Amino acid sequence: MQVWNWHGFFTYLTSPYIFRGALVTLWMTFAAMVFGCLLGLALAVMKRSRHRVLSVPARFYVWLFRGTPLLVQLVVIYAGLPKLDIRLSVTACAVIGLSLNEAAYLAEIIRAGLNAVPPGQIAAARALGMDEWQISSRIAFPQAFRLIIPPLGNSVNGLLKTTSVTSVISMEELMQRSQILVQDQFMVLELFSVAALYYLFMTTAWDFLQRRIERHAERPYRRLSSAGGADLPDMAAASRDAR
Repeated sequence: MQVWNWHGFFTYLTSPYIFRGALVTLWMTFAAMVFGCLLGLALAVMKRSRHRVLSVPARFYVWLFRGTPLLVQLVVIYAGLPKLDIRLSVTACAVIGLSLNEAAYLAEIIRAGLNAVPPGQIAAARALGMDEWQISSRIAFPQAFRLIIPPLGNSVNGLLKTTSVTSVISMEELMQRSQILVQDQFMVLELFSVAALYYLFMTTAWDFLQRRIERHAERPYRRLSSAGGADLPDMAAASRDAR
């Protein structure tokens, strides 16, 4: 009895059908991360607002989307919206679901980064006559960006794998295409191993890119620190706040 089909494994490892599924996974990850970052930034700013009309809806959104499974959210969007006479393609439902879910987590990451900026710097900027837009664009966000790169990179890594959940609404990404081939070829271990290797390759490539981005972002601050520069935000504090 043959337990492992090496020929089938290597055949599908280089299969254009599987490769196109991996490209769909990458595209969905990029789209969901872009839209998720934009919405997450808005939510983070709203949560930090002193006005309850802004902070309360943002807190409710984060509570709702972090407290319910992505699988449920996707099914609600895919099967629930048509009942309201809103019909979207499978691709649109998948990207919207991933973006809305990711935004809730990114909002907390961005908020933690903003909270880690030393209050003294904000007070000093106000004393110099800078308005809130100038303080945000020149003081808070540049420093917060450096702090959120590591957790943001981890979110990208997780999102790459989370896209596999969209197979439940028949989105033909890497996992769905692997499952289709499993049903046709009955090579369960071989095909899921191929899918795992594709995910491993994509996450490893992103990890390499993330480390380069982190080193580039840290370069100016390392020079300031070695020169005895001003008080810099604590990354450990940002990480604790995000948790």
